[in-house]
Amino acid sequence: MPEEKERSIDGATVELIKKAERENISTVFSRADVMKPCPIGVEESCCKICGMGPCRLPRSKKDEGKARVGVCGATIETVVARNFARKIAAGTASHSDHAREVVSTFLKTARGETMGFSIKDEIKLLEVALDFGIEIEGRPMKEIAIELGEKALAEFGKQDGELVYVKKAPLKRQEIWKKYGVTPRGIDREVVEMMHRTHMGVDQDYKHILLQATRTALADGWGGSMISTDLQDIMFGTPVPVLGAINLGVLKEDQVNIIVHGHEPLLPEMLVVASRDPELKQMAIKAGATGINLTGMCCSANEVLMRHGIPSAGNFLQQELALITGAVDLMTVDVQCQMQGLQGVAECFHTKLVTTSDRAMIEGATHIEFHPEKGLDTAKQILKMAIENYPNRRHAVYIPSHSQDMVAGFSHETITYLLGGLFRASYRPLNDNIANGRIRGVAGVVGCNNVRTTHDAAHIAMIKELIKNDVLVLTTGCAAMACGKAGLLTPEAAKEFAGSGLAEVCETIGIPPVLHMGACVDNSRILIAAAAMVKEGGLGDDLSDLPVAGAAPEWMSEKALAIGHYFVASGVFTVFGTTWPTMGSEKVTKHLFEEYEEMFKGMWAFEMDPVKAAHLMIDHIDKKRKALGIDKARDRVLYDMAMRRALD
Repeated sequence: MPEEKERSIDGATVELIKKAERENISTVFSRADVMKPCPIGVEESCCKICGMGPCRLPRSKKDEGKARVGVCGATIETVVARNFARKIAAGTASHSDHAREVVSTFLKTARGETMGFSIKDEIKLLEVALDFGIEIEGRPMKEIAIELGEKALAEFGKQDGELVYVKKAPLKRQEIWKKYGVTPRGIDREVVEMMHRTHMGVDQDYKHILLQATRTALADGWGGSMISTDLQDIMFGTPVPVLGAINLGVLKEDQVNIIVHGHEPLLPEMLVVASRDPELKQMAIKAGATGINLTGMCCSANEVLMRHGIPSAGNFLQQELALITGAVDLMTVDVQCQMQGLQGVAECFHTKLVTTSDRAMIEGATHIEFHPEKGLDTAKQILKMAIENYPNRRHAVYIPSHSQDMVAGFSHETITYLLGGLFRASYRPLNDNIANGRIRGVAGVVGCNNVRTTHDAAHIAMIKELIKNDVLVLTTGCAAMACGKAGLLTPEAAKEFAGSGLAEVCETIGIPPVLHMGACVDNSRILIAAAAMVKEGGLGDDLSDLPVAGAAPEWMSEKALAIGHYFVASGVFTVFGTTWPTMGSEKVTKHLFEEYEEMFKGMWAFEMDPVKAAHLMIDHIDKKRKALGIDKARDRVLYDMAMRRALD
């Protein structure tokens, strides 16, 4: 059995793994010890899309030189490309179905049909309305919001043309997409067509399959995810830097602990409001608690952290461990990344597990369906259930002491303000500091945790290597939470961990060297930031010209593949760790790792060692710096008044 130190670099996680083992409680860590990955499935050399299989096509020395084909004659290239494309379709569907729920709630809110929801950022409402070509002059906000909701909803079912947000990309990037026929039309159309093309006996040219996979991924990044982020900001407020805390130490023994877990921020927003209700607080005191402690898990945690400073209990691999503390009175789950094993752990304690989405139930859990029309009432009902459950704690509470302060909430709008101020908000200072070499480049490090690698270790090793080499890091999702636990999301981290150039910029502005930009659906913020860098000028005319790179060193979900692929298709070098799902075919892998750079000016890479992966990113950034002619160190000049006048 592996040592605990191999399972996680996080002290709280290690403590609770030991507790689970002592008490013989099944967790993702113990199940992983028993369940070994299938060597054929891990490289996607298996086809099971029809009833004549499954057809297993592994590499074999005895069959060397022979064609690897299935019963129907499908080649290994077709099989691997289909499997890869289907994962991207599932990832895109996940983000986009999240977005559909947000758009539906937004439209109902605009019409006055919801309870507890409102339009909080009217400035962003007007900005997004203009993106959709909506006339705003002289019109009431309600009318503008209704039209925006209707037009955003139409993006899902659109059959022809192109998605509205495509035009946010640089013109050169739009031309590349048109050249290869991958400009996304409608969000749902691309997912459905991808599933159709990968049905038995339809698309059987791996390069053609991957083009539709590309269009599907772009429908996520420049469609569903971007729509979701924008409308969430309008309803709940655009994030600004906020101080919060993270790790299992944020749970409180003497309070009613509620964890919101999942990805859709609709119920969590209402729970934040309800948790401040004086009557509910008094009810908690009568039950013997000193108050109500609302915390988050996974991307729901990121959502309420960056808008309200609500503490985060942890990331993906910590969800079962939170219940093992014996301190969690209720956990809500909606969609994506919830382990079914949660119910088994909850039954070992007093914890109530509550499913809240009409699309996701867990056998044995309590189901309280959330609908925005009764949003606040439902939130209060759930909190009352948690309070009533508080006296039922039947085990000694064990809460690790680990907790770390962090700063989150760096939206695109916040970054422009921090760089240029209220009246000169601009990416110019960032571009200038990249050009003068203080900042080497920018990296997006995002994605999940994966139990097949040491929890949080790859994220932290990679990010520390990047910032040490003056690369500014933007992060989301579970990667962002790993950074928070490691102390990388505070301004003080710049002096301790960053190279001298990056540290100087961070200390001048007052920001961390790693910027928390939100949940996994908010990777669209990174796309917008990159597009803003191009628009600002001086660093090329396309995303592929920028000294930037992306990575997901601990990825595990299909959503991560969709995210990675829309970054590659947008012109960004992207490296994944842990495992790679096209290794079953050398041709498909070469196509994605080499030929895609010729086509889309972005490409995939795979490297299990996070430090080596960081240097692949740094090498790519240096290559782009050289192409831009900014690879040479520049002398720093102190400008006198005459020189300043000459500039004016």
